[in-house]
Amino acid sequence: MSLFAPLANSWIASQKPYQPGRPIEEVARELGLGDAEGIVKLASNENALGPSPKAQEAMRQAIPKMHLYPDGGSFYLRQAIAHKFGITPEMTMLGCGSNEHVVLLAHAFLREGADLVASEKSFVVYKLVAELYRCQCIEAPMKGMTHNLDAMLAAITPRTKLVVVGNPNNPTGTMVHQADVDRFVDRVPADVVTVFDEAYMELVEPKDQVDTLKHVKAGKKPVVTLRTFSKAYGLAGLRVGYAMAQPDAVDLLNKVRQAFNVNAMAQAAALAALEDEDYLVASRKMLREGRAQLMAGMKALGLEPVPSVTNFILLPFAKAAGLTAALTKRKVIVRPMAGFGLPHHVRVSVGTAKENAQFLRALADSLAELR
Repeated sequence: MSLFAPLANSWIASQKPYQPGRPIEEVARELGLGDAEGIVKLASNENALGPSPKAQEAMRQAIPKMHLYPDGGSFYLRQAIAHKFGITPEMTMLGCGSNEHVVLLAHAFLREGADLVASEKSFVVYKLVAELYRCQCIEAPMKGMTHNLDAMLAAITPRTKLVVVGNPNNPTGTMVHQADVDRFVDRVPADVVTVFDEAYMELVEPKDQVDTLKHVKAGKKPVVTLRTFSKAYGLAGLRVGYAMAQPDAVDLLNKVRQAFNVNAMAQAAALAALEDEDYLVASRKMLREGRAQLMAGMKALGLEPVPSVTNFILLPFAKAAGLTAALTKRKVIVRPMAGFGLPHHVRVSVGTAKENAQFLRALADSLAELR
């Protein structure tokens, strides 16, 4: 008998929570192992290099101050982000990854009956957030596995308040490029907030990255760019990201965020990581080599993985649930994509060369079992 569900708001009680990737410890328990040794997790798009060495040292230095509340305005980190991107500190704010910013944007701009526009096969959190605020998420069709920005424009209605473009996109690993993005921003109505969720952008080679910040700086359209330290900087466990927008947008978001939303350890680590360019270069190198290793290995097994610009690869497979289970038995954790609306796909994160090789061996054995 449920005590609380009958008392809850109906649209909350009926929601399905986001299902994160399974932690190594859970799989170890399932397999009856005493510890997680030998298990490879390639399910959550984490950086296999671990945290930046500079971030690790900053965290060690911060330990004696953990009895103090953090800087509620993340003053020094905002200063550093502003300096890096050539904006004022008033144009940025910190949150728990990019996820919290999506919620804060919804809190500030959505109301019951409004629309949020996103692509199909995009990050499922966009849809969950729309439902949380009793709004409709209109999912525009893609061109294959890539955003169709024209379709997203066509999906905008007079009720649309937010349009969210995950670029690069999770879970497909694809990206729309500068000219298409520029044309898209020009054509979005001025009364719609355009949000670029760029959680994976720093993993892209600098020459291929898309500049949406120029639209933020121009101030002609309501544009918000989201970034995170979880992916390229290897700080997923600290949950720290940031939004960049015109000062009036940041002011609105600050009004709906919780005080002390970014903890002191996260601020110290992110501030140090932001200066560690060598770590970023090493991350991209590992990613280039690992992605090539995985793509070649999967193709050699007769599979057709989706070409990716990120630290993960989407793999079509008819028996995706069976493949996930078969890999788990072989101590390799991948992510089934049914919860993202892709029931016949799994997503594989790029790991170290050793981890990738273990996955490919387990994959070959699993395919032999399933075929």
